[in-house]
Amino acid sequence: MSLKINVRHLEEKDLQVQGKLPAAELELDEDDELVRARLPLHYDLRVHQAGQDVLVRGRLEMALDCECARCLKPFRFRLKIPDWLLHLPAEGPEQAVLKDDVVDLTPHLREAILLEFPQHPLCDSDCAGLPQRADASGQKTEGSGPMPEASAWAELNKLKF
Repeated sequence: MSLKINVRHLEEKDLQVQGKLPAAELELDEDDELVRARLPLHYDLRVHQAGQDVLVRGRLEMALDCECARCLKPFRFRLKIPDWLLHLPAEGPEQAVLKDDVVDLTPHLREAILLEFPQHPLCDSDCAGLPQRADASGQKTEGSGPMPEASAWAELNKLKF
């Protein structure tokens, strides 16, 4: 179920379209380990014909299941695009692809959502990362830092000359 608009209906009056689009329909890649789109996209759009061009304006919202990049805690991120605007020209390299007088807005919605994905999702802007823990010697180490590696040189550093 994609979001398709018949441009013939725009000749009479502007269209107001509201609804939900399943996340699977947007074909958002699942390659990102920290961001998952599982819930539907909510849209409230006004579609207008300006000459031969199509203008779409409205609001997009989607909840994303994320994992904090610092502490790895799961959280929900509300992606909101309050003033989304799309211009589909009738001519030129960016022209709207029409099939039986119908234009599919789904690829354009997908692009808008992907551009708004959080690149470095944080559960809170003050997130300190993983909690501190004690290492084998009883000293506290920073949880988010790299683990010290055991090396052959470590034993040589213990020698006293």
